Amino acid sequence: MDQCSVLFEYFQGFRISGIELDRDSRDYIFTLEPDSTASCSCSKCGRSGLPIHDSTIRRVRDLPAFGHGSIIEFPRRRVLCPDCGPQLELVSWLCPYMRLTRRLADNISWFLIGSTIRQVSRLFQLDWKTVKNVHKLSLRERFSQLDLDGVQFLAMDEFAIQKGHRYATVIIEPRHRRVLWVCRGRSREDVRPFFEAMTQDQRKAILAVAMDMTASYSLEVERYCPQAAVVYDLFHVVAKYGREVIDRVRVDEANRHRDDKAVRRLVKGSRWLLLRNPENIGSEKDRQRLRDLLDANEALSIVYILKDQLKRLWKYRHKGYAKRAWDQWKALAEESCIEPLLKFVARLEPYIKGIIDHARWPLNTSVLEGINNKIKVIKRMAYGYRDDEYFFLRIKEAFPGIGL
Repeated sequence: MDQCSVLFEYFQGFRISGIELDRDSRDYIFTLEPDSTASCSCSKCGRSGLPIHDSTIRRVRDLPAFGHGSIIEFPRRRVLCPDCGPQLELVSWLCPYMRLTRRLADNISWFLIGSTIRQVSRLFQLDWKTVKNVHKLSLRERFSQLDLDGVQFLAMDEFAIQKGHRYATVIIEPRHRRVLWVCRGRSREDVRPFFEAMTQDQRKAILAVAMDMTASYSLEVERYCPQAAVVYDLFHVVAKYGREVIDRVRVDEANRHRDDKAVRRLVKGSRWLLLRNPENIGSEKDRQRLRDLLDANEALSIVYILKDQLKRLWKYRHKGYAKRAWDQWKALAEESCIEPLLKFVARLEPYIKGIIDHARWPLNTSVLEGINNKIKVIKRMAYGYRDDEYFFLRIKEAFPGIGL
């Protein structure tokens, strides 16, 4: 039995007194008894050298051994603490609130990094809910505190969490790709707890925040971090231009040529040619189609050229040059007298400061777009999550930060 004690030094304060194989469950049952030389401590205050109040026999599950499950049977004692009263004895190897050992809980969390709950529950022969609760408790301990020390830049974006236009908001530190906050919804009330959880010094340390043109995000940043620059992302502005200008002009031109079937077919089937970047058009056939389309249609040619010129605003590193480029682009757009383009200019005008500020703070949400794609994979692997807290904790686990 002394050799077994060496193998099971993990169970501090106890020693192995017996091992047997249960014929019904086919589990190994390891019986422990308290080490007479070890002192008892209070699990609440940590005070040691306390007398025993009472005890009950408890069974907890441990790591599988030799292809069989392992069950630890030991006396779970209560100590009589003069400060706290009767309290459970502090057992270092026991997972709190769970009938599992800590090393089993740690292995469950480790395996869940690349596996599903169902796979891990089968591996350790545990109930699905037990595996999920163990992992959730572990993640809660790791990510319960909002660590914003040294954070100067933020990026905010939304992602679809359910069908029916239901969204969640994710906030990251873009330099290290660390997820700081995830919450359901995208309104001001939804993101406000993040800023309220920050200290005054942490709010003042924020220099710039990258986002799309969601008003609720910018209003909360202006309220809690008025010194921070709001930087609007290239991807979202150009995507908005594609939907509101290029698509609208293309549909109008297709309707205008309804009597000329050949021209109408060319214009109507050109959506992706017009939205793609020129360098991403691979085949010579598609490039020739684009040239023919732009040569034959003046309105589409104008909005297509202005799309590339609009993207150049994000390449400047001096705010004065960026402002001058915007004024020139706006003048060209207004001279075109194309109705969808004029409406886009009017809608974009209130956000132009956030576009020009990109020259000083070259931030974007491209990192967030990649994170959103990984979030979709996490959600797809589990076929969705019913527990928002657990889902958001798993997102934080997937992006703890690079180089930290």
